[in-house]
Amino acid sequence: MSFPSSESADVVQRQLDAYNAHDVDALVAEYAEDAQQFEHPSKLLATGSQELRERYALRFRESRPHAALVRRIVLGNKVIDHEEITSGSANGIVKANLVAIYEVQQGKISRAWFISALLS
Repeated sequence: MSFPSSESADVVQRQLDAYNAHDVDALVAEYAEDAQQFEHPSKLLATGSQELRERYALRFRESRPHAALVRRIVLGNKVIDHEEITSGSANGIVKANLVAIYEVQQGKISRAWFISALLS
């Protein structure tokens, strides 16, 4: 399956590739130093490189997640991904749907919003 390409989409794709490789440094490198992540619409999850680094290091250590891209929409500097996330937990494998909305400015992700729901 092919997905739209643009400078913004390329940044988001590099971030997704780093996520799936569990490469915290490469993932954080795609975000602006003062980037913010939110649980949609406005619950702040992390601000800045250090908080992002800590958030992903913990996630990768605990659950080894993998994101499969289902669909991508690119609207200027906004990239909207629908992903299926698979991760391990104490209770076995957990699968979830995730919608991620990324705002890219000056070649870096400046803000991201996440909406998720467990798959049954």
